[in-house]
Amino acid sequence: MSNQNGISFPSTRMRRVRRTDALRRLVEETTLSASDLIYPVFLLSGKNQSTPIESMPGINRQSIDGILKTAEKLLKLNIPAITLFPVIAEHKKSITGEEAYNPDGLIQKSIAKLKAEFPELIIITDVALDPYTTHGQDGIIDENNYVLNDATVNILTKQAISHAQAGADIIAPSDMMDGRIGSIRSALEKENFHNTLILSYAAKYASSFYGPFRDAVNSKTSLAAGNKYNYQMNPANALESLREVELDINEGADIVMVKPAIPYLDIISKVQTKFSIPVFAYQVSGEYAMLKSASDAGYLDYKECTLESIMSIKRAGASAILTYHALDVAHWLRS
Repeated sequence: MSNQNGISFPSTRMRRVRRTDALRRLVEETTLSASDLIYPVFLLSGKNQSTPIESMPGINRQSIDGILKTAEKLLKLNIPAITLFPVIAEHKKSITGEEAYNPDGLIQKSIAKLKAEFPELIIITDVALDPYTTHGQDGIIDENNYVLNDATVNILTKQAISHAQAGADIIAPSDMMDGRIGSIRSALEKENFHNTLILSYAAKYASSFYGPFRDAVNSKTSLAAGNKYNYQMNPANALESLREVELDINEGADIVMVKPAIPYLDIISKVQTKFSIPVFAYQVSGEYAMLKSASDAGYLDYKECTLESIMSIKRAGASAILTYHALDVAHWLRS
C-alpha cells in the first residue's frame, strides 16, 4: 500500500497497540497476581531458629515461630498458599524413613499450629522420604541401592494420612513412585478425608537444578554420589510426561505439577493443552539461585528479570507457581 507520495507503508502496524502503557495493558494476554503464587519454606525444629541457606541467598531455614510470622505476611500480601519442607535432624533419619509418618513429627505438629492460627491459609505438604532417609533417596532401597516402588508407596501413604490428620489442605507426593496417587487417594477416602486434595508431582524431572534445595534440607550429603535417575524423568523426554500426568489423573490427582519450571515450559504447555486439570509449576531452588546470584553480582535487574521469568511460566499455562521469589513478587505487584 502506498500513500499519496507513492511511498509504501504497512497497512497493519503491530506497534500501534504498544504505543502507550495504557494500550499495552489493554491488550495484555497474560496477567499475574499474588493469587498465582505459592511460597515454599524450610522448617527447622526448636524455637527462635533461623539459619541462612548459603546456596539460596536471602532464604532461611526457620523454626515454626518464624514460619508463623511468614504465614501472616503471605496473607497480608494475598498469597493463598504455603508449602512446607522439613529439615530433619540426623538422629531422626533412618534407612526406612519412618519418622515421615510420626504423628508428633516436625511437619505434623507444624501443620496443626499453622492451621490453628491461620485457618484460611492453604497448607501444602511434601510427601517424599528423602528428608527422612540416611541415604537421601525418596524411598526404601534394597541391597543394590535400588528404590523399591511398592514398599515405598506403603510408607508414602502412611505419611500422607499423617499430614491429612494434622490438617493439611493439599497433599503433594513428589517422589515419582508408580501408583502412589491411587494408593494415597484410596487411603484418604477410607479415612474420610474426602476433601483433601492431591497435588501430584506428575512430571518431575531428574534435574541438576535441585542442588540448593538438597543443601536446604540437608539431604545432599546423604545422597552423596547417588542419583535419582531410575525414578525421576529423563530431561530428554516430553511425551513421557503426558503418560505420567494421565496416569496420575486417572488415579485421583486433583492438580498436577511440572518441576522444574523454566527449563520445562514446553512441558507445562503440553500438559495444560491436553488435560482439563489445574497445572502447577515449581520454579526450583537452582532457578532462584541463578537469578538472585546474578542480580546480587550486578549482572541482572532482579525485579524485572524475576517478573519476566514468573510471567513466562504463567504464559506457558501454569495455574499457580511455587517460587522462592513469591514475597518479593507480591510486594512488586502491590506497588
